[in-house]
Amino acid sequence: MTSVFPWVAIFLIILMLPALYRVLKGPTLFDRIISAGLMGTNGVIILAILGFTYDRINMFIDLAIAYALLNFVGTVAIGKYLERRRKESE
Repeated sequence: MTSVFPWVAIFLIILMLPALYRVLKGPTLFDRIISAGLMGTNGVIILAILGFTYDRINMFIDLAIAYALLNFVGTVAIGKYLERRRKESE
């Protein structure tokens, strides 16, 4: 059963490649922000899978929760910054 987890992690990393492309070549800033959030979410899932793989789920889940909070706060901060910048330009 544990041999499945590394393959799932590799599959998720491959799924992150289109999001990375969207971050680098996104037509709008909002596409880039959403893609960065998607990559952060996939990173949280990969951390949880690594915890199951190495039988250290407690440590990796703590890291995944901290990373998810940083991802959320970063997305909200960028959104607030863009909202304020849009109001100032009007």
